[in-house]
Amino acid sequence: MALRTILVSDVPSLPESVYGLSDQGLDLSKSKPFRLPGFSVIGHRGNGMNVLQSSDRRTRGFKENSILSFNSAAKFPIDFIEFDVQVTKDDYPVIFHDDFIYSEENGIVNESRVTDLSLSEFLLYGPQREAEKIGKTLMRKSKDGNVLKWDVDLDDCLCTLQEAFERVEQSLGFNIELKFDDHTVYEREFLVNVLRSVLQVVFDYGKDRPVIFSTFQPDAAKLVRELQSAYPVYFLTDAGNTIYNDDRRNSLEEAIKVCLEGKLQGIVSEVKGVFRNPSAISKIKESNLSLLTYGKLNNVGEAVYMQYVMGIEGVIVDYVEEITESVTVMMIRPSSSPLPSPPSNDDVAITRPEFSQKEIDFLLKLLSQLIQH
Repeated sequence: MALRTILVSDVPSLPESVYGLSDQGLDLSKSKPFRLPGFSVIGHRGNGMNVLQSSDRRTRGFKENSILSFNSAAKFPIDFIEFDVQVTKDDYPVIFHDDFIYSEENGIVNESRVTDLSLSEFLLYGPQREAEKIGKTLMRKSKDGNVLKWDVDLDDCLCTLQEAFERVEQSLGFNIELKFDDHTVYEREFLVNVLRSVLQVVFDYGKDRPVIFSTFQPDAAKLVRELQSAYPVYFLTDAGNTIYNDDRRNSLEEAIKVCLEGKLQGIVSEVKGVFRNPSAISKIKESNLSLLTYGKLNNVGEAVYMQYVMGIEGVIVDYVEEITESVTVMMIRPSSSPLPSPPSNDDVAITRPEFSQKEIDFLLKLLSQLIQH
């Protein structure tokens, strides 16, 4: 994909009138208290991301990033759901992961950038709210470049951020990933406009729901922290698993710098990056930053437990049911947690094993070696 540039310029700073949030009824002087509730389990795109043509039914049970998927995940003892937010050209925050949306008409595949669509155009894709209406066939590009029909067992309409606040179980926290194209260079003023649109919805409809912001875009991460102090902001990093032109995205050390410079609250790292570089955990803690992880390894109960031992504060997972069960059985949650009690057995007492620092160092070294390839 060619690099797409939006009015590249060096804007030193913007006046108060450009931000304009307080002028629209937002009280940014009040900071809501926030802390992660023990070891947090976070549902990825709701009840898990979709994988096209997968033989694993868990990857296509519910349409990802949908109200149906969110409320399905809420049936399990999780703390947050993670989902992706973009802003349409008419300034409506919508929930969708991919930069481009695809549809087929008369055998021809059509491609549109999500942020180039109006809200009404975006909502025409997939199932429609009105039973008598037929939406555009929703397609998706696979990793190998093929555009395929987006099939799931239980489908749902595309939705907006406002609808998520209004229709998702109120006790469930939101980890809002602010999505931006990796191949686009954004002007500061453009980012401010996008973030204002998102923040307006969050402040209007968030009520007392726990909210975390996260993004891979370092400038957007700093800006959303600058624009408000009510909700924590985490910087997302692939931690070197993929190399980007922006060096700030290529390591945990750079992620720490971004957080300290922008006064962010934490880091969300690809889990393999943490296992390869476990010494970064102590540096993150010394910097008074929180650490969460994402990635396929988080669908393995033993890998999740190892992170708990290492002091990581939460995991973003696809297999919500399986991992919440593992977390319960492994006694990761404190006794005051709303999790159901694990099955009792008079002959077996389930306790958390105690590891010495030497044993932990050995396990971390072993994990680092196991995932080198």
